[in-house]
Amino acid sequence: MMNVEQGQAMRAERAREIAKVKRIVKRGPAWIVPSSSHSGSYVVTTSVVHGMPTWDCSCPDFAERGQPCKHVIAVEIVRHHEMPDGSVVTETLKVTYSQDWPAYNAAQVVEKERFELLLRDLCAGIAQPAQAMGRKRLPLSDMVFSAAQKVYSTHSGRRAQTDVRASKDKGLIEAAPSYNSLFRFMEQPSVTPLLKSLVEASAAPLASVEVDFAVDSSGFATKTYKRWFDHKWGKERAEAAWLKAHLTCGVKTNVVTAIHVGPEASPDCPELPGLLDTTAKRFRIAEVSADKAYLSHANVAKITALGATPFIPFKEGTGESAGGSKLWKSLFHFFMWNREKFLRHYHKRSNVETTFHMIKSKFGASIRSKSYDAQVNEVYLKALCHNVVVLNSAVHELGIEPQFAAEIGRVA
Repeated sequence: MMNVEQGQAMRAERAREIAKVKRIVKRGPAWIVPSSSHSGSYVVTTSVVHGMPTWDCSCPDFAERGQPCKHVIAVEIVRHHEMPDGSVVTETLKVTYSQDWPAYNAAQVVEKERFELLLRDLCAGIAQPAQAMGRKRLPLSDMVFSAAQKVYSTHSGRRAQTDVRASKDKGLIEAAPSYNSLFRFMEQPSVTPLLKSLVEASAAPLASVEVDFAVDSSGFATKTYKRWFDHKWGKERAEAAWLKAHLTCGVKTNVVTAIHVGPEASPDCPELPGLLDTTAKRFRIAEVSADKAYLSHANVAKITALGATPFIPFKEGTGESAGGSKLWKSLFHFFMWNREKFLRHYHKRSNVETTFHMIKSKFGASIRSKSYDAQVNEVYLKALCHNVVVLNSAVHELGIEPQFAAEIGRVA
């Protein structure tokens, strides 16, 4: 049975969700707080009794207990101040999370050095393709290492040469590829499966940490422009083309467990089964959070077939009778009548947006490469660099020592 302290902690958690997703309005001396479980609202008022402020709420919980309910706590989180001119200013208190600052600082200080060491260990498992004739090729592991190092530096291929040559001097690679060699390497479509497998392998050391996952997509702008003549307005128009990255990430460390890069028009919903199959090869999946774009009978069935629970909100107008399956109906009832509990789990989906923000803010939201295959490979390299950086943080914050597969991928 839940004790008083646990009950109040649960109310505080639900109040934070209400303050985040609902609009609390002040009307005179009262606050109108929307219900989290139905379309109605409750009225929260305050008064002063014997010089002490007291709260009152029209909800059943307050009437039964006479103690601050989640609606009262939500009003305390969202404060309304009346200004001298009569206007009302709403101040929403930002919910913050604890941070292990010593571990964070330690990870940041040594990030570049640790990044190079982790990347070297990961690339050491790349199998070198057989060569029967011709000029001896540069080691494939060195090419991948140098390409990833270039993306990590956010420099152009020419300016990144300093870091590439320094890596050779440190003994991290055997040969330092020229910038033209790197450009040609990234233009090869055969490199894409290798980079994709490296992203997946780089996430594997966190298999003991991640069990809940989030799915979403985001665009990366290219430097290629599409031009057309607009007959309606009688002038030429142009817009930048972009690629779309679909990925699954762990909600605790933001590590990318599966990724697929495709054209800008690639739909979201059909990508989910493949992303989850890839994730399930290395991780045990307990929960999957995704937005409405991923709602379908096939996706719900896929998630449950993997032994996981889906947290995907139902679209407006979609009811329990759509499809008629028992699983669909049970999920619809949970979404409609246990909205607070649903939102607590669904809120984990925000971590995939954080993951995209981490990738774009650190390695750039746009793509330098010009050819399509090089652009796709550059996005995969961004995800790979992100995962290696996440591993560096895990070393300091979680005490994990990454171990990678002995052999990763093959390129013809």
